[in-house]
Amino acid sequence: MKKLVFPILLAAVLWAVMFSPLTAPHVNFWLMMTLSALTLSVLSLRLDAGWRREADGGWKDLLLGVGIAAVLWGVFWTGDKVSSWLFDFARPQVNLIYGMKAGESPWLLAVLMLVLIGPAEEIFWRGYVQRALSRRWSPDAGFVVTTLIYALVHAASCNFMLVMAALVAGVVGGGLYRLCPRRMWAIIVSHAVWDAAVFIWFPI
Repeated sequence: MKKLVFPILLAAVLWAVMFSPLTAPHVNFWLMMTLSALTLSVLSLRLDAGWRREADGGWKDLLLGVGIAAVLWGVFWTGDKVSSWLFDFARPQVNLIYGMKAGESPWLLAVLMLVLIGPAEEIFWRGYVQRALSRRWSPDAGFVVTTLIYALVHAASCNFMLVMAALVAGVVGGGLYRLCPRRMWAIIVSHAVWDAAVFIWFPI
């Protein structure tokens, strides 16, 4: 169990440093996010890379991943409009999230999200954490617990909209892994493409 607890605690600490109003101003968010995601994914692959043996691959997963990303973008576009109508704080909090890309090269950020950040997050959270919890307890428990942890590590941001975005993304990614663990490559592609789409190519 310690092989699971330590990486999760490490993720919580890294995410807190990146997002907390107390520490975030003192670090380069994109550098730390990239290094954190890579560190956690490499660590998880060293501990257990079983998902790679179980996952299918190929063009079908690529196309499926892009399709899932498109649907998820639509969900977030709709969610943004509804939440902005319901809550006065919603859009300002979303704008704070988009403010993290100020002064950065959009193409560099897109490449980082597509090649490193998006894939690394899925390798860690779904390929390692959810898979390990599912094998230890049950697939349903693994899905629920991983999704909640993934959302909660964003709570240090004190940004409700960011936590809700992580929760929705976690439900989608985790739900897909719960139903189709062999489609891990499609889940990785969907996260990477959605990151770049919602943050750089087609902001909501």
